Amino acid sequence: MTTPEHDLSKLRINRDPPPQVRRAFGRTLIIVGVVVVLLVGAFLYFRGSSAPTVQTLVATPISTGGGGGAAATSVTANGYVVARIRAAVSAKIPGRIASLTVDGGSQVKRGQVIATLENADYAAAVAEARANLANARAQVIEAMADSSQTARDARRVTQIHGNDPALVSEQDAENARSKAEQAAARTGAARARVEAADAALRLAQATLENTYIRAPFTGTVLRKEAEIGEVVAPSVGGGLTRGAVVTMADLASLEVEVDVNEAYIGRVSHKQQARITLDAYPDTSFRGEVRQVVPTADRQRATVQVKVSIVDHDPRILPEMGARVDFLASDSGTTATSSAATASRFRIPAAAVHDAGGKTVVWLVRDGRLQMREVAAGPVSGDFREVTRGLSGGERIVTGGAEQPEEGMRVK
Repeated sequence: MTTPEHDLSKLRINRDPPPQVRRAFGRTLIIVGVVVVLLVGAFLYFRGSSAPTVQTLVATPISTGGGGGAAATSVTANGYVVARIRAAVSAKIPGRIASLTVDGGSQVKRGQVIATLENADYAAAVAEARANLANARAQVIEAMADSSQTARDARRVTQIHGNDPALVSEQDAENARSKAEQAAARTGAARARVEAADAALRLAQATLENTYIRAPFTGTVLRKEAEIGEVVAPSVGGGLTRGAVVTMADLASLEVEVDVNEAYIGRVSHKQQARITLDAYPDTSFRGEVRQVVPTADRQRATVQVKVSIVDHDPRILPEMGARVDFLASDSGTTATSSAATASRFRIPAAAVHDAGGKTVVWLVRDGRLQMREVAAGPVSGDFREVTRGLSGGERIVTGGAEQPEEGMRVK
């Protein structure tokens, strides 16, 4: 007989998980969900950040003033500011500098003494030449007096001989005339010695003057080439000898010399207006005017030098500064071409044009992705190239940032 305490029919198996297990399982699901969300976010973030950042510009036709000014830019070239009037001032004779009265930046007038050489010996030579001249002039006075006296004596002897040959012989008369001629000759020689002494004085004075180094024109001293105590000479002979004492220029004659690609030289003409931008002041432009198109080309570089006068004089413009010149297209020069042909020309940086498989291409950005476009571009001029085919305007062209561009690459 079975007792109630041992009734096995009441035993049951509890298959529900305990509350602690359910709570741990819920926390695990939450953690896994958070990790998945973080992984997806990190993937999207790194995918977006991996897209390279590129620099772009919007293609604008030249006819609409794409050069950035009121007038269209026909061609651009790079060059340097130079002074048309410039000189390396040197001494005419060798010597040691005794004084130097200017420094870099000094304003000097034409004829002003810049430096002086040691000249005590030359000053003494001038004094000696002046004394010699005075002595020669005194000899002239003495010779003239003697000549005058002998001439009077000869006339008296000749007159007496003519009146009474018995008183004065013919020989005495001839001797008197001969003495008069000799005295006149000595007077002429004395006058010649005066002229020689005067020439020697002028030579000594000129040599002394050559010890004073003067400014050949009104301008500004750019730099000193020598110091007090150094030996200078008209031409450098080696050693410690220097040639120039200072280098100076007339800053009012500053101009820009640029090399224009010969493919575009037909667009540049005398008196053409230009816009000058200095590398030192990229946000400021100055007016310019074509002064000269040098009538020869550089065979190796295929360029022609053009000299552009600076109309807007500014003290900030200094020689040897780098400059970019935009030659402005005149209205009369554009009437010969159709507006459609003019509007199809674009000036873009040369770095934006690439060679791919023998084709000239540019990379465009469309909907955040790169797209290759084949174009026809001219030669480089002033870091720019002219595109005549392949662009219609408004395209966003990649100018930098994509080292290895690919079709469809995502960029920012």
